[in-house]
Parts: sequence; C-alpha cells; structure tokens
Amino acid sequence: MSTPTRSVFPDFFSDLDQFFGMMPVPMRRQMEMNVPSVNIRDRKKDYLIEVAAPGMKKEDFNIDLDRGMLTISSQKEDEKTEDKENYHKREYNYSSFSRSFTLPENLKPEEIKAHYENGILSLTVPKKETADNSKQRIKID
Repeated sequence: MSTPTRSVFPDFFSDLDQFFGMMPVPMRRQMEMNVPSVNIRDRKKDYLIEVAAPGMKKEDFNIDLDRGMLTISSQKEDEKTEDKENYHKREYNYSSFSRSFTLPENLKPEEIKAHYENGILSLTVPKKETADNSKQRIKID
C-alpha cells in the first residue's frame, strides 16, 4: 500500500499565483507587458532565438554573453511635453526587461549574430561541428 505524498512545487506555484492574483489588474498587466515573448528553435546547424519587442529600435537592446549565460535586456525612457495656451502637460514613460538563457556548450560564441526587424529581435547561435558518434559495424577484411 502506498502512502500519498505531497509535492512542494504545486504549493509553491499556487502561492505565487495567489500573490500575483492579489495585485491590481493594471499592475499585473503592466508586469506581463514588460517581459517579451521568446521563441527558441533548435535547428540542425544553429539555434534561432526570436524576441517579440515591437516599437523598439536596435539601439534599445543590450545583448551580453558571460560564461555561457546569454542576457538580452533593454531600457527605454520617453518624455513627452505638450504646451498649449492654458496648460502644460508632461508625460514620462519608462520600460525595461531582461531575459537570460543558459546556452549549451556546443556553440560558437564568436559567431553569434543579431538582427532586429519588424518588431522581432532574432539571434542566430551557431552550433559547433560534432563528431559522428553513431554506432558503426566494422567490416573485417
């Protein structure tokens, strides 16, 4: 007869969900909007990392690789001032994000390329050539 056990993780995650669920809706939406969606594709010769970040310029991004950790970050500040006859209006907007990924060791870090177009930041991370370690039968002459 087995004894039921409880996993620590579901309780931990439900506590987090409950905490974020108590936040006011506008604050939750703001937090969700600050973290861009990322797609990572494992292709034959490389990895393709795509970050959805519309409305930005390529100068807004920082991409760093430090000991196998790839970090993509951005900080953007805008200030709009409008002066009319009867009023003065000034709006500030600040947004930032940071995403980090641990890269596998079979890469060529010196050949990583980044490109930003139509709201998508694309990084191509080439893989190193690997020896063919598949099983082979050796014929005896």
